[in-house]
Amino acid sequence: MSVTAPLGFEAAGIAAGIKSSGAPDLALVVNRGPSQAAAAVFTSNRAQANPIIWSKQVIGDGTVAAIVLNSGGANCFTGSQGFQVTHRTAEAVASALEVSAGDVLVCSTGLIGDQLDGDVLAAGVLTATAALSAEGGDDAARAIMTTDSVPKTAVVRGGADGAGWSIGGIAKGAGMLAPGLATMLVVITTDAVLESAALDTALRAATRVTFDRLDSDGCMSTNDQVTLLASGASGVVPDTAEFTAALTAVCAELALKLQADAEGASHNIAIEVVGAASEDDAVEVGRSVARNNLFKAAIFGNDPNWGRVLAAIGTTTAAFDPYNVDVSMNGVRVCHAGEPDQPRDLVDLSPRDTHVLIDLQSGPASATIFTNDLTHDYVHENSAYAS
Repeated sequence: MSVTAPLGFEAAGIAAGIKSSGAPDLALVVNRGPSQAAAAVFTSNRAQANPIIWSKQVIGDGTVAAIVLNSGGANCFTGSQGFQVTHRTAEAVASALEVSAGDVLVCSTGLIGDQLDGDVLAAGVLTATAALSAEGGDDAARAIMTTDSVPKTAVVRGGADGAGWSIGGIAKGAGMLAPGLATMLVVITTDAVLESAALDTALRAATRVTFDRLDSDGCMSTNDQVTLLASGASGVVPDTAEFTAALTAVCAELALKLQADAEGASHNIAIEVVGAASEDDAVEVGRSVARNNLFKAAIFGNDPNWGRVLAAIGTTTAAFDPYNVDVSMNGVRVCHAGEPDQPRDLVDLSPRDTHVLIDLQSGPASATIFTNDLTHDYVHENSAYAS
């Protein structure tokens, strides 16, 4: 049920005709209340799609009645016509639901530079409205897929015995996974009683250690948005720390599903950095390895080339002595204090899940960055994406 697992929400996912394949391509998630509090975080790319520009205005007052999402077109770099399509889509939702267009978020995903058909979207909104149900969350998850191979959903129950309130989420994303979010659209719902300010604080805390640490290929998209909606339908005011922990768990589950579905990848790589002087240093070091194409190519070839790890972290400004660093791969310490340790042939990189542990020996902080290897399939898929 995903986003419709929490009380107070309905959703639908339909084929509006945006995709030539006839696959589902429009999703609608509606908050029936009694509260309509919301928060959102957006891509930090300066190049932003029309739906991002619109949604940033809508979220300003912390009230959202519905969110409409389309796949099959990013509506980015489409000029005033593209913005008018976004506005018209929000107006169509508002008219169908009898709410204000200023309380409707819009999200789009797909190819940059192609105009969306406003008539098709408006008609799709009517079809989706008629299909709304408390069981429609999974349909919505399928309708936002682009190059995704599977829909991505998560549900966590919170409160006493898990019966007090719940959080549900859907996500799409399979490439351009990088910080500042990723090529992702995420909708998370909860029936907990929370104001928008509390939602915003919890969402930023959760995304900081989950989505923002997913760095599949170092490329940042123009359409990324993670939205959190609260209906208050459970009537339960959660403990702030407990809610944030549950929200983080949902975001982490969705982030790992995004990583696992990354375009063409054959390895899911967790780069854990420990012994850092600060968390920022740990993130910088982990990200430098995650973005190093030589390292990623080596993992694709099942080659435990730890020299590429040290070369990558040496480009950072983090505080550490490069000649006092340990590196382990899948449990085998191959480098100790900047020198060879266990033989490389002890490292088994054949499993899809790969763990790289980097000990900087410089402090108490740590962080983990999640990435993928660089494969022939990744290059092929992204070379032909527009066609």
